[in-house]
Amino acid sequence: MTDHDLDRCYTALCETLAQVGPAQAPLFLSMACLSLMSRFERAEEVLPLLAHAHRQCAAEGAADGPPVR
Repeated sequence: MTDHDLDRCYTALCETLAQVGPAQAPLFLSMACLSLMSRFERAEEVLPLLAHAHRQCAAEGAADGPPVR
């Protein structure tokens, strides 16, 4: 996927999140993630991506406040 494609997808994601609103955002994100994960053949392809996203969130949380445990 090109940088332009990534930008288009990220923009669409942000716009959709704004449309569904904060109350429905977790449900939408869960549904989108499940749909994207189903395109992989094995859990071993998905699990490292989830771990990476978790580490990124933990690092952001550490910058905003007390250490994440």
